Amino acid sequence: MSTQTPYINRSLNSDQQKAVETTEGPLLIIAGPGSGKTFTLVERICYLIQSKNVSADNILVATFTEKAAHELITRISNRLIQVGLSINLNEMYIGTIHSICLRILEENREYTRLKRNYSLMDEFDQQYFLYQHIYDYQSITNSDLIIGNPQTSRWKRAESLMKWLNKVNEECININELLDSNNKMIKALGECYKIYQKQLAENNALDFSTIQFETFNLLERNLSVLEDLQQKIKYVMVDEYQDTNTVQEQILLKIIEQSNNICVVGDDDQGLYRFRGATIRNILEFPNNFPNHQCEHIQLVVNYRSHPTIINCFNSWMELNEWDDGSRTFRFEKEIVPKDSIFPNAPAVIKVSGQDQSDNWYEEVYNFLQQVKSSGKLNDWNQVAFLFRSVKSDQVIGLADFLEARDIPVYSPRSNMFFNREEIRLMIGAIIFLFPQFQQVRKWNDDAHLQEWDYYDQCFAEFAELLRLQKNKDLLQWCRRRAKIHMSLSKNTDYGFSRLFYELLQFPIFSRYIQDTFRSGVVDNRPARNLSLLSKLLTKFEYLHHISVLSPKYLDKNIRDLFNQYFRFLMDGGINEYEDSSDYAPSGCVSFLTIHQSKGLEFPIVFVGSLGDVPKKQYTELDEILQNDFYRKPPFEPIEKTKYYDFWRLYYTAFSRAQNLLVLTCQEHTPRAKGERRAPSKYFRSLYDQIPYYSDVPFILENILFERIKDANLKNEYSFTSHISLFENCAVQYRFFKELEFSPVRHNATLFGMLVHQTIEDIHKSVLKNEEHLISCDQIESWFNKNYKYLTKKERVYLAPQIQAVALNQILNYVERQEGKWSRIKEAEVDVSLVKENYILKGTIDLIQGENGTVEIVDFKSEKKPDLFHERDKLERYRRQLEVYAHLVEERTGQVVSKLHLYYTGEKDSNPYVTFKKNTKSIDQTIEAFDKIVNRIEQKEFKQIERPAKICLECDMRFFCDRQ
Repeated sequence: MSTQTPYINRSLNSDQQKAVETTEGPLLIIAGPGSGKTFTLVERICYLIQSKNVSADNILVATFTEKAAHELITRISNRLIQVGLSINLNEMYIGTIHSICLRILEENREYTRLKRNYSLMDEFDQQYFLYQHIYDYQSITNSDLIIGNPQTSRWKRAESLMKWLNKVNEECININELLDSNNKMIKALGECYKIYQKQLAENNALDFSTIQFETFNLLERNLSVLEDLQQKIKYVMVDEYQDTNTVQEQILLKIIEQSNNICVVGDDDQGLYRFRGATIRNILEFPNNFPNHQCEHIQLVVNYRSHPTIINCFNSWMELNEWDDGSRTFRFEKEIVPKDSIFPNAPAVIKVSGQDQSDNWYEEVYNFLQQVKSSGKLNDWNQVAFLFRSVKSDQVIGLADFLEARDIPVYSPRSNMFFNREEIRLMIGAIIFLFPQFQQVRKWNDDAHLQEWDYYDQCFAEFAELLRLQKNKDLLQWCRRRAKIHMSLSKNTDYGFSRLFYELLQFPIFSRYIQDTFRSGVVDNRPARNLSLLSKLLTKFEYLHHISVLSPKYLDKNIRDLFNQYFRFLMDGGINEYEDSSDYAPSGCVSFLTIHQSKGLEFPIVFVGSLGDVPKKQYTELDEILQNDFYRKPPFEPIEKTKYYDFWRLYYTAFSRAQNLLVLTCQEHTPRAKGERRAPSKYFRSLYDQIPYYSDVPFILENILFERIKDANLKNEYSFTSHISLFENCAVQYRFFKELEFSPVRHNATLFGMLVHQTIEDIHKSVLKNEEHLISCDQIESWFNKNYKYLTKKERVYLAPQIQAVALNQILNYVERQEGKWSRIKEAEVDVSLVKENYILKGTIDLIQGENGTVEIVDFKSEKKPDLFHERDKLERYRRQLEVYAHLVEERTGQVVSKLHLYYTGEKDSNPYVTFKKNTKSIDQTIEAFDKIVNRIEQKEFKQIERPAKICLECDMRFFCDRQ
């Protein structure tokens, strides 16, 4: 390692500086709220790279959320640019622990049960998967002790089963110990887990908890994989360590057991995710993982966010609870202090509440907000946030409705209001209208009635009422024609539910929601985002139920499945509306957030509600048995105390979000009858009683200045094929499918290309492993068939046998032409990315050895070679794509690119190559044009002057565009 150069950032305080420069060995950083944690992490990473000359690919940085990872990449790249260093940060292992585990699994897939094209299930997918297979689990002896008795709904049984299966993964529980247990409940859990793992393997699928357990097993069972990872990763940093679970800790400790260079950052006072498997013991016991007091311990306690009165408030809150059991302490002792500055001489903690028995909470909140607005100190409603335990309660929704009715817009994406939105009600009503048999086929017996049917009937009535208007006459005619076809369907259609959705978008009832409103903020844009989400839900339903067309045989069942199961379960679980990770506080709105949702955020004015809340028990008999007998470590916190610890940590997090003004708010209530709940509850009372009402401090707003919401300015990722080419082809299409993220209906053409590409990749990887002798017709056909099997299992689209034969012949022809030339293959299907000043450039390339130590780029096209004269535009686009790849390779690796090739696997008779010499000036022009297009995308310039007729034929939005 070369000589260390000094690293100076005068913005660091002494504790932050120590945290930055303590790089060798284990380090625990307890970072209080507003203490510059992310700033310190960024400086620490830059210190490793700039002063200690550590390569980016030797560093692993794990964050809690994708947004946090995105922000970290942006801030690190900006800092490195500032100090004049050009580093490809995407060589670093940086992301959520889930995403890092996925990368490790993908890099070592041959050592796992995973095949290529595996499916990754989110929480809803996992529960729906279990719902569809629930009878397999119900047949297990004593499974009712795990999933509930048969009288419980299948959906609730699936939810319970999912919880316990995930618990096994999160706690790294030995499955054989469960199966060998004499406890019938534990043994049943083991049997359920065994079946679930078998079903995941059969479906080539992963869920979020299994990602981590698969990674743990990979590192535990394959010493060579672990050693390679340990050789590569020399420094590990983990953010929000208090929210890690057991399997995550085990993975991280395995990776660093050779170097011990691990830095964990977090705040034990903000551990919120026990319900998702997180264990606070990981951060509290972290030093115990290392002998002889090796672990350094640094506390960042200077708060740069909040007024001293707010800091004093949340410090005092933590002192109200007992944090030890006489022998152990379950909190690091600390006192958060304000930065050295002059603060406004005004009370920064007040209460705005409805008086007892007066039921005037809404009016009090509204009146105070009006006072704040009329003071002239507020620049935007987005400086105000309301934090609640849940935003789905009637009282909270009532407050939101009250404020919106008085022209104070509310942004509350997790209030479970998706199915109540007008655009969603109308679209569901329209789909029902298209299937007149709905009223009858939804019933399975004469007495059946689901409460969701009342909602569906309201949607239908609302849509039908609009059809009566003269301006919707053409929509009425269209709907009647389709309804007539569906009522007496005699043969398969060439469409499914999702295609009907896209056709409905052309009519003004729906097209009004998806006009270009990007410049008007998230509230105006919310209907378009909600319709986009509905498109995803419909395509996912068709995927889960193998629906590509509507058929007479299955139509009734499909309708029942869609409405009685799928939509019903989505309503039960709650669907969140669109959230923009780069704009957590949209302009023009006050935010209504859950406390969990607000973690890591800050607002000038924070209202904390839910003050009637009390600590709640969160464990069961099975939790106790597992914790006492099957966890990897003996019990830590007394299980009966955890509800109090979690309660205090939750509201500590809420209080510490406020920068300039913290407002405690509730409808005060003293119980006068049995069963009524006190507000505020006794747990808040001593704190609440010390705080003045806003009406008792009439001049409070005169001295307070409110901060503005900070711009996120996160760097977005762009590739030539997925972004630039799409935008150039049609900016309108880009808007719908990239910006708004509508889900397209799949086409078989993409499957053909993927199949050819993946099989060629198998061939190249065999060459790179010096296994060229394996490349035989039989082996190629085996790779081809395996790729087709798992591609179709994932994509749920298929190729006719004769088309499969065409694809296989293209690959065999390619192999025949390469005979004797395999040694030139240098790298295959490599993902390359480059962090640029304003965005991240990405691509996937194949490299072959060129002359004089250079490399050449090859891009495979599964089609016939285009006419070099009549299809010059297409070739020009491909040339520019290759030039982007050349820029990536040279900037990232320092290798010199000499030639750029297109290889057409569909070309039989003539030379399959089209070759371009590298032209540095042309590459510079291409990247400059790329920069301009990225700028247009980020400025949301989606106007299309002329429609590209050829592209329109395959575009799902063509019906909408035809009408415009």
